[in-house]
Amino acid sequence: MDILTLPFMQNAIAASLLASIACGIVGTLIVLNRLVFLAGGVAHAAYGGVGLAFFWGLPVLPCTLGFTLGSSVAMSTIARKYKEKADTVIGVLWAAGMAFGIILIDLTPGYNVDLMSFLFGSILTVSASDLWLMFGMDIFILGTTILAYPGLLSISFDAEYAESRGLPASILHTVLVCMAALSIVMIIRVVGLILVIALLTIPPFIAERKARNLAWMMGTAVFWSMVFCTLGLGLAYWFNLTSGASIIAVASATFFAVVGIEQFHNYRASKT
Repeated sequence: MDILTLPFMQNAIAASLLASIACGIVGTLIVLNRLVFLAGGVAHAAYGGVGLAFFWGLPVLPCTLGFTLGSSVAMSTIARKYKEKADTVIGVLWAAGMAFGIILIDLTPGYNVDLMSFLFGSILTVSASDLWLMFGMDIFILGTTILAYPGLLSISFDAEYAESRGLPASILHTVLVCMAALSIVMIIRVVGLILVIALLTIPPFIAERKARNLAWMMGTAVFWSMVFCTLGLGLAYWFNLTSGASIIAVASATFFAVVGIEQFHNYRASKT
């Protein structure tokens, strides 16, 4: 319990809990709408915003957020327009964003950026100002989800039916992608660009197993994300491990355990 008295650990726990709210809500929508690959492209393109922030001497989180929002809207628009080549376009923008960020960091005079902190997270260095920004993004995501809940519910299960009812499916899709961008920027501080998709997808996957409805699935996914983050932080502190990797290791172990138990039950059911 002594670790809870350390200011940097208090900030880390607060950041993980705030990020978990975004993970549970937006991750559920990403999984149901089959936007995991698009979210991965947005996550890696976000590195361009990191490079831009250091090159121009701007605050990292706000600059990365703006760049990521622009990238997510561009990917979403192009993917909808060229559905047959969506994977290719997203893959190109994915690589271009990372290359742009790395080149800008290389060109930044007199400063050597620790790439590992952005690729695998730096939750132990989260500041109080970062926490307030994450809190504000959570409020925005939660408020948007509540206001647009009927529409998001419709496009998540049957987008064509939603369009036939006159719902603005394309606008709702863009709103969802923008919320994904917000969530990704938050989670970068927790687990980094490389591992962000695992934290967005594993909690909703587990929550879906016993979900009664969309809201229930979101709440359960938030709970599981909080469990993974707090346990991962504890393991990282006790065994001197990288925090982001530890969080994903806990989540992955739980994922394989859930899949294994399901397969075992299915096997037993087939034998009876």
